[in-house]
Amino acid sequence: MRLRVPAWAVALALLAAPVSAVAGPTCLDHQGEMIRCGTPGAMPVGWTPPPDQERARLAARHDDIGLGRLVGLACLVGGLLALLALMPDFQGRWDAESWDGEEGRDRR
Repeated sequence: MRLRVPAWAVALALLAAPVSAVAGPTCLDHQGEMIRCGTPGAMPVGWTPPPDQERARLAARHDDIGLGRLVGLACLVGGLLALLALMPDFQGRWDAESWDGEEGRDRR
């Protein structure tokens, strides 16, 4: 019974919390990039660039990954896998004697 009261309190607090946060509107600048509303160069809320300007902006962006990023990603994943491989064996229990290899020996 004692454990149910805090569990119900937490459940009610989570249900009473607002479902979504209310965010401010987003604005665009003259080139179509996101910018904070009210700053110099921001267009009015809801303004969109003309379709031909938007197509030119999207065409100018390059989305290729590149060889350097692929090599960096491979090194990162390989390093994480190497760290996992170097971890000591875990037999499902932990105590000070089995951890340092002194299992079965008398400690003096």
